[in-house]
Amino acid sequence: MRLTWVQPTDLLRHELRQSAAEGRDVRSIADRWAAAGGEVEPPHSGYSEDLGTPAQRKLAHRLLDELDAMPEVGTDEEPSEWPAIQALLTPTEVPTAHGDLDDRLLGAWYGRAVGCLLGKPVEKIPRAGIEEILRATGRWPLDRYFTAQGLPDHVAARWPWNRRSRTTSLEENIEGMPEDDDLNFTLMALRLVEEHGLDFTPTNVARSWLDDLPGGRVFTAERVTYRNLLEGVSPPDTARIRNPFREWIGAMIRADLYGWVVPGQPLRAAELAWRDACVSHTRNGIYGALFVAGMSSAAVCGADVDTVLDAGRSVVPPHSRMAAAIDLGRSIGRSHPHPKEAYPLLEQAFPDMHWVHSLNNAALIAYSLTASRGDFGPAICLAVMGGWDTDSSGATVGAVTGALCGSRELPPYWVDPLRGRLASSIPGCDDSKFTDLADRTRGLVSLP
Repeated sequence: MRLTWVQPTDLLRHELRQSAAEGRDVRSIADRWAAAGGEVEPPHSGYSEDLGTPAQRKLAHRLLDELDAMPEVGTDEEPSEWPAIQALLTPTEVPTAHGDLDDRLLGAWYGRAVGCLLGKPVEKIPRAGIEEILRATGRWPLDRYFTAQGLPDHVAARWPWNRRSRTTSLEENIEGMPEDDDLNFTLMALRLVEEHGLDFTPTNVARSWLDDLPGGRVFTAERVTYRNLLEGVSPPDTARIRNPFREWIGAMIRADLYGWVVPGQPLRAAELAWRDACVSHTRNGIYGALFVAGMSSAAVCGADVDTVLDAGRSVVPPHSRMAAAIDLGRSIGRSHPHPKEAYPLLEQAFPDMHWVHSLNNAALIAYSLTASRGDFGPAICLAVMGGWDTDSSGATVGAVTGALCGSRELPPYWVDPLRGRLASSIPGCDDSKFTDLADRTRGLVSLP
């Protein structure tokens, strides 16, 4: 059986790129790998069907260990430890007038689900393919769920729907919120805080994964971390051993609830998100989670979208690549709000970056929120039309804007197909009601 995201030959190819992005000199290791007949560039899909020869697999393990042992570079500006991160931050102040917090929390839960659902059928399809599908079905620019009705066969063959989602996430077949890791992790965070309170630890996070999270429903950095946990490794080393995905998007999709439970406190939200993120990610992979948690903390206070973005940006190390990505997205959103102009600029800034990396998706999120001015429908549509990790970026943008407007202002044509419930593979969470989840979240809130 071929298990993706943990094969040594795949991991090495990704690690060569990741280490180089962090400033390490990997040329000699890349040359040794190439001399052994190995491909150096990472596979476009993230993994390859070619497992390599037994000798190549053994060599890949050795070279991965050598790369892990190389000294880190640039950690003064991009640290992974919370005290060093906090020392670099100047958190912004957020108004603490919470308005109808109950309704905003429900709006955040619904918004996260709607944005995720919107992006599910086109996950893995590049931006050009998404646009072709929409134009072929008369839906460009996007303003509702995707449909296969009226889609010409040649377009459908060129850009096939996501295999897991095509039967549950198109306008004609949505019957509630289907299972997705972007919601599973939010449920996990809810249960974690319910069980351990706001003093939970990275070890609590790791144990909750082993107890409740199916190993087959985690990917990239989370799957590597899961493997490391099963081998007896403890956090934060779980994020650092043979894990080339440590700056990808996984921690970012787990962070919303840590902002929802501490309204108006972006620094506190970021510290909670760090405790979760450090289990599987380092540096910019962590900062993506801090960005989302900071925004979420401001959004449930009903702050305007610029204040929300300021709050998220203020808890990211100011000279990091993540800060630059957020600033770029906001700048493009102000100067080139139309997607036809904006998307090429974003793509030019992140050439050859994997579609589930944290940096390109953070820039797209910042652009979508800025260009839409926080308007729910336009915001999630801009995030999804931009490609890359469509369901994850859609979920993050949906959660922020859903909190900003509250559930009562969410258009029924977005919310009604969810039927008030979501599916999950987390034990005891399948068929959860959104109203119950919002009530449970409200019970955890710690006000300043």
